[in-house]
Amino acid sequence: MPEGHTIHRAARDHRKIIKNRYLAVSSPQGWFEDGAAWLNGRLCEEVEAYGKHLIYRFEGETFLHVHLGLFGRIRKRKLPEPEPRGAVRIRMIGDTHLIDINGPTVCEILDPDDLTKLTSRIGPDILRSDADPEKVFARISKSRSSIGKLLMNQAVLAGIGNIYRSEILWRQGIHPDRPGKDLSRDDFERLWADAVHLLEIGVKRNAIITVDEAAPGRGRYRERVNIFGKRSCPTCAGGITQVEIDTRKAYFCSTCQTD
Repeated sequence: MPEGHTIHRAARDHRKIIKNRYLAVSSPQGWFEDGAAWLNGRLCEEVEAYGKHLIYRFEGETFLHVHLGLFGRIRKRKLPEPEPRGAVRIRMIGDTHLIDINGPTVCEILDPDDLTKLTSRIGPDILRSDADPEKVFARISKSRSSIGKLLMNQAVLAGIGNIYRSEILWRQGIHPDRPGKDLSRDDFERLWADAVHLLEIGVKRNAIITVDEAAPGRGRYRERVNIFGKRSCPTCAGGITQVEIDTRKAYFCSTCQTD
């Protein structure tokens, strides 16, 4: 599943090419024909990210909500219009580019009330200017759940995914099993600041980079990480422990990350 920086990067890129443009909207796959017909020919007024959710605001207080889930994919292409690749749920064509979205978990039309209900379920988004860390700390400081679980709970805070979870906790020396209620205010402020810093790098470089001063890698996803999927800790050279937290792999160093 894409992490928060990927969705914010998409919103930023899409804003440049379709905002304030009338769009030709279709569903080549055919699974979103009614929604596409409703949006076709309308003005796209804004594109925003809320955690892992993309919201395209159209004239007439109409919103397109997209959540990629595990298998969704976005392709941005220059015109002239190429043939669709794979099962394209929705295609949006502006005057210079088109956007194809394949296989999203959610692709739906919302009205203003629907949008309010959606965003009210999403915790403060680390990458949004309106994010309120006080709300996040209030939830975490009262919870007996582990900080490893809380960081991935999109109702508590939005945007942190599986890789960032392990990397941020390692960078801050926090064990993933520590209960949220035992996290000090200072620990939380350092964690929040580091999360903002790393996800902003992710948006800028279009890659997860948690190694200080590192350039993107050369692999498929261009990641540069410290402990995720690694065998040894770059600080103490000790072994890295792999665990499962809510069915997702997580990594930590028992020497550098104290309870």
